Amino acid sequence: MSTDTTGESSTTPMRPGMELDVGRLDAFLREHVAGYRGPLEVRQFKGGQSNPTYLLLTPERRYVLRRKPPGRLLASAHAVDREYRVMTALAAHTEVPVARTLALCTDDSVLGTWFYVMEHVEGRIFWDPSLPDVPAAERALYFDALNSALAALHRVDPERAGLSDFGPSGGYLARQIARWSKQYAEDEAAGRIPAMERLIEWLPVHLPREQAVTITHGDFRFDNVIFDPREPRVRAILDWELSTLGDPLADFAYHLLMYRLPTLTRPTLRDRDLATLGIPSESEYVAQYCRRTGRDGIPDLDYYLAFCMFRLAGIFHGIRGRVARGNAVSAQAREYARLADTVAEAAWAQAQRAGA
Repeated sequence: MSTDTTGESSTTPMRPGMELDVGRLDAFLREHVAGYRGPLEVRQFKGGQSNPTYLLLTPERRYVLRRKPPGRLLASAHAVDREYRVMTALAAHTEVPVARTLALCTDDSVLGTWFYVMEHVEGRIFWDPSLPDVPAAERALYFDALNSALAALHRVDPERAGLSDFGPSGGYLARQIARWSKQYAEDEAAGRIPAMERLIEWLPVHLPREQAVTITHGDFRFDNVIFDPREPRVRAILDWELSTLGDPLADFAYHLLMYRLPTLTRPTLRDRDLATLGIPSESEYVAQYCRRTGRDGIPDLDYYLAFCMFRLAGIFHGIRGRVARGNAVSAQAREYARLADTVAEAAWAQAQRAGA
């Protein structure tokens, strides 16, 4: 399915192990959400594998709840409080499209884990960037709206938005490379990948000289955005779990992987006839972003793309380690594990282009 709505058709009954205590939740909402009135029905969105996400239905309004998953978690993982903070600040101080936040709960006794509640945003989510359900004559308008939303985020002054302490103030690429290199080296169960070994040596000594610091999303792509149900306009950017202060060009390059990577876990645009599809080329899309962010170009784009592929390969390598240890046995996890070599090799090929 290429598109979905944000309504009941994209939900299921609460999955085993992910159920919420509806009575406790109803009491919390009555106390903390202005205008809330039950009775309350809860359904679970099909996505939201990292932070389970629920549709809250009442006779008058709909809401969305995001929570940490149950069980033992790393201290910094699944930080729904950070999601809540960045979305609240962006809604209050900027024109970046986000859902309006309503309440944050850091009391585990309510639902077992921290959670927050936000307004429900009606619209369309596109899972395939070729937009097969959109007329060809309109596809460029959706790309333009997506480009505009990310550029708007990267133009935000973190201090004016009250987010100057939302992450370290510099050195984003170096920190990320060191982090993923360490995790790769320590996960012996996942095995070694020659392309990763080369990237771990190459990336730190070819860092771009100038690195800006802005608010970054960390996972910006078509299926993390809600479009207006009738027109090419972004109504809300979703899934802020990986947001931080970072390098906006790394954030943008990750978004561009839809042009560079083959279809792996989701459809991409590589090897597609973009002109016939009515979709802007990568160079046209980059030029749009540069105009919106006041840049003449992105000289180090190939490096940033190599870095983003390296990070993705590191994620898949970590999943491979969990599969090997028996901590992740789903078919999806096994597929991600299998792709670690493919993405690492693509990253090294990209690095060679960057160094040419």
